[in-house]
Amino acid sequence: MDSRIEIKVTNPKKGDNVVHPVGQGHATSASSPPQPSASSPPTDGRGRQQQQALEEGLRHSHGRGRQGRGLIDYMPFKNWVPWLIPGFVIANVVVFLISMFINNCPKNSSSCVGRFLGRFSFQPMKENPLLGPSADTLEKMGALDVIKVVHKHQAWRLISCIWLHGGVFHILANMLSLLFIGIRLEQEFGFVRIGLLYLFAGFGGSLMSALFIQAGISVGASGALFGLLGSMLSELITNWTIYANKAQSGTSLSKLSYTFDFVFLQLAALLTLIFIVVINLAVGLLPHVDNFAHIGGFISGFLLGFVFLIRPQFGYVSKKHIPTGYIVTSNKPKHKPYQYILWLVSMILLVLGFTFGLILLFRGVNLNDQCSWCHYMSCVPTKLWNCKSQQAYCESIEYQNQLNLTCISNGKSSIYNLSGESTSQVQQLCTKLCSR
Repeated sequence: MDSRIEIKVTNPKKGDNVVHPVGQGHATSASSPPQPSASSPPTDGRGRQQQQALEEGLRHSHGRGRQGRGLIDYMPFKNWVPWLIPGFVIANVVVFLISMFINNCPKNSSSCVGRFLGRFSFQPMKENPLLGPSADTLEKMGALDVIKVVHKHQAWRLISCIWLHGGVFHILANMLSLLFIGIRLEQEFGFVRIGLLYLFAGFGGSLMSALFIQAGISVGASGALFGLLGSMLSELITNWTIYANKAQSGTSLSKLSYTFDFVFLQLAALLTLIFIVVINLAVGLLPHVDNFAHIGGFISGFLLGFVFLIRPQFGYVSKKHIPTGYIVTSNKPKHKPYQYILWLVSMILLVLGFTFGLILLFRGVNLNDQCSWCHYMSCVPTKLWNCKSQQAYCESIEYQNQLNLTCISNGKSSIYNLSGESTSQVQQLCTKLCSR
């Protein structure tokens, strides 16, 4: 470094990040903001950009009458290029096309919808009004089937089911929502955090669904999507001070104006987010919609947001981001105490929730037996619809280690290998057979 250059910190305010490059023999004054010497050591492209940002901070602080203090109010976060969320969308579409190819409706039915599509045509509307494959195909592809998860040790279905969809309408609604919500989050927090959050939230939704709805199958990415919504809410809470402290600069009048704008915009964003969540949960009160997956995904995502989406507090600057030739004096830790508390509490609740949920699931516990009103969270009966599923009746024939069931209502038959199934488990098999 040139011997004529010295780095000097002048009158630092407690808690501020102060950066001062000062030329030798030039006193710092209130009327002339300090400037870095032209003989400062060369930096790479990133360093030059950061140096220009710091110099701009010095000039800006002088314009506000800071009397020579170079206060860095805000260090911008990295803006990521989103690729994972679009990749998830493509993967979901490819899996749906594969499921339609395997389904091959013309081979099994004479009343397929869109027969010109060949083996990609859809099941009859009375069987699948969402324009998609049959329940048998979805089950083969990895749909959430509690009987197979518990008794056949196929726990992987808790994850595979979030990549499957019941039909065109189902996947279209979910993928548009995923693009709208997920791309913005990936731009701000990167593909690693958002990818993990998406998968864990989807797992949490599947787990809660399996604990409350144990008849039939379940598919869809709705639990993971609700997890992203929940994480947006917790991100606003845990990083609130970052946005709030932007109102601490400027004159008294500009502070008041900025504070008012900040409060208004943040409350508007918060209320809008809550409104969207409430509307979507309300839709889940309709029959044939798995609202337990929505609720489980939202709770998981809300807690995961405190873990994955935490930002450094306002005013914190990492030393590795300071270009050569500058020093920063900061008394601020990376995060505020309440952020650490929220992180720790959320992590504990997530570990305990997932652990006890899996224990209850593999013990065959149905939480509806323990909670007489919980079924109302997934469907509320009205004069327009009935939430109680119709009782299914089957004829059964046992031969050696096999059970042959025939549904009376639709005449379909299926053979199952016996492995000590109870009466309730046989009834579940019958219900699933009659729902095909």
